[in-house]
Amino acid sequence: MQQIHITYLNGPDVEALALDDDELLAAVEASLKAQGRGETVIEPRVHLIPESSAKGHFNVLRGYVKPLGVAGVKVVSDFVDNYKRDLPSEMALLNLFDPETGMPLAVIDATSITDMRTGAMTALGAKHLARKGSKVLGHIGARGTSYWNVRLLDRLFDFDEIRVHSRRPESRDSFGARLSKDLGKPVRVVDNWEDCVRGADIVVEASRLPEPTPMLKTSWIRKGAFVVPYGTMSAVELSLTDIMDKMVVDDWGQCRKGLPFGALRPHVESDRLTEQNLHAELGQIVAGLKPGRERDDETILFWHRGLSTSDIALGHALLQKAQRLGIGQRLRFA
Repeated sequence: MQQIHITYLNGPDVEALALDDDELLAAVEASLKAQGRGETVIEPRVHLIPESSAKGHFNVLRGYVKPLGVAGVKVVSDFVDNYKRDLPSEMALLNLFDPETGMPLAVIDATSITDMRTGAMTALGAKHLARKGSKVLGHIGARGTSYWNVRLLDRLFDFDEIRVHSRRPESRDSFGARLSKDLGKPVRVVDNWEDCVRGADIVVEASRLPEPTPMLKTSWIRKGAFVVPYGTMSAVELSLTDIMDKMVVDDWGQCRKGLPFGALRPHVESDRLTEQNLHAELGQIVAGLKPGRERDDETILFWHRGLSTSDIALGHALLQKAQRLGIGQRLRFA
């Protein structure tokens, strides 16, 4: 049997490869287009909960992207109190495979991939669903994915005002300072949800609640806004879906009834969001099969649960760049 080697990309390798904003957005948008065209396989994520969901859990995501010729499995942890141990709340490994033979191709530290692909999904949702003239962003949460939400959204919209809020003052203050430094513009740090959300053109809710709590009030959402709730535990009122002209998800298979977690889980279980009143999956819009925003006064909701195909697309982009630049370790598998 021939020798088999895999590429190992650790955290410093991924940092050195430094995919830029345009590379990130292009890779994830291409995978969305493939999804819309039916050229992917997305298996609904499964969860491993060692003790209780309030403490933390693992997500296992599996998928295949035909145009890239690669399949993958990502395991990502989500432990809310890790900051007390000076650890990130989310850590991940991505395994890439040859879908023709099953041969392993790579093992990649996917912690930053998880953050970047989530931000790219939020930004690409806004590209197709937010008003073109959106100038005010209200962002709840300072988790790992939040930085990339704001950074990539600002890349597309160049906001006049960015507001951020998080439960812990030290978290929101450092988050705002980092964003202001990296974006080269003021970032307004606020100490409550309402001042962050009310009247914003784009609202992103990425909170870390221990249990479902309706912190974001529907009355704060302006007509024509684009709203992205994706906290693990629901932080919105049941009435949120009542004001929406269009509701879009990344993958209905991961949003349907009977699954745990998610910002709109109560809305699905109570039939406020169904496959029948769903406007589209984002991939269908990116592929040109369904319309995105059609009027400035449309209030639009986008719920994304996270796609294995986005992880695979970014992992593939990193692997290709690593091979060009000679970065990473070659490990003997067999």
